[in-house]
Amino acid sequence: MRSYTDKAKVEAFLQALGHRVRGGGRIYLTGGATALLFGWRQSTIDIDIKADPEPTGFFEAIADLKYELDVNVELASPDLFIPELPRWRERSHFISSIAAVDIFHFDFYSQVLAKLERGHDRDKLDVLQFKHHGLISLDRLMHLFEQIRPALKKFPAIEEKVFEQRVREFCEEE
Repeated sequence: MRSYTDKAKVEAFLQALGHRVRGGGRIYLTGGATALLFGWRQSTIDIDIKADPEPTGFFEAIADLKYELDVNVELASPDLFIPELPRWRERSHFISSIAAVDIFHFDFYSQVLAKLERGHDRDKLDVLQFKHHGLISLDRLMHLFEQIRPALKKFPAIEEKVFEQRVREFCEEE
């Protein structure tokens, strides 16, 4: 088991990854990595990322860097847990370019909906930060939920009514 990851480790990982891969691509951060970079958390268990398109040498670089930097890396993103939101790439928040790799925060609406669906205590704190900092519109969040509703049947672990209730309650909270 590797140690917890802080903001400095995430930044070092991204720098090293950008310089190790052998081609261009995009890396999307999500979960705890997003929370760390915004300063909402002090640590996270792992760096959740998605590559799309995947830079050449991406997996080889991760295999080396997880040991060199003592970090856990998960290939995880909201679209693995809830239906893909339309236009998520266009809404993803640009962070920086490192060599030929562009780094983004995965679409905030996707992150919030995935966290609401999971419903863990830490996720609840994170979604409140997205709301508090004005990174999402509650009307748009509800609209996007309604857009993915027909595809929820492809995710049998999701209890649609429970998920809907969590989204509605979040949107109605002051």
